[in-house]
Amino acid sequence: MWNGEKVSVVLMTYAERDSIRSVIDGFFATGVVDEVVVVDNNAEHGTAEEVARTSARLVREPRQGYGHATRRGLLEATGGLVVLAEPDGTFLPGDIRKLLVYSDECDVVLGTRTTREMIWHGANMDWLLRWGNWAVAKLIEFSFDTSHLSDVGCTYRLLRRDVARRIAATMTVGGSHAGAELILLTIVSGARFVEVPVNYLPRVGTSSVTGNRVAALKVGTAMIALALRYRRAVGRGTVRVPARGADAAPVRERA
Repeated sequence: MWNGEKVSVVLMTYAERDSIRSVIDGFFATGVVDEVVVVDNNAEHGTAEEVARTSARLVREPRQGYGHATRRGLLEATGGLVVLAEPDGTFLPGDIRKLLVYSDECDVVLGTRTTREMIWHGANMDWLLRWGNWAVAKLIEFSFDTSHLSDVGCTYRLLRRDVARRIAATMTVGGSHAGAELILLTIVSGARFVEVPVNYLPRVGTSSVTGNRVAALKVGTAMIALALRYRRAVGRGTVRVPARGADAAPVRERA
């Protein structure tokens, strides 16, 4: 619980059999997590058995892709505060408190892995991934004249339940560039958001996306195309957001 609200953690899994159990236990050990939902996205054999040894709840999403798994997790979580994370050991469960602190003022809290001092030795964050994520994030920040962004691909994020459900209902991307769509939907919805630095550790096993430069470049290109499509559809401007709980809808104004 956090300030009287139930906290759910969502883990989307495909190739994390060897790390998922310790990650789940780590989140429960923080003392603030009430529920862990694991979305089995056609995960490797033995993953379900590892999850069964924990207190997490397993749901299956047959449609392959990070976006499909994310959407399913956002809809399945029952907490008032929903945290997305990776089950591959790259994030510290204890960093969830950083996200929770800002949830008192913001609807969405985005993690960033681009702070040099928090990138651990051996983490999969070479110059291409670091500056690529930063560049796409800045493209979005500039295009929508919005709050500071520095990492478009960090999964570690918190969403208030109402925003999580609203975003899940409007997601269209099923693939690996869905992380960028989540940020874009947050911006155009008028939700309050902030970005905070999180630790980034070496991954257990090999990623099917960031472990391959060609695949990573394809995802980055798809993110740029998606951001430009949203830019054309919405236009560059600022969002004037009403106080939480107000009836008035957010208003987008041309800059």
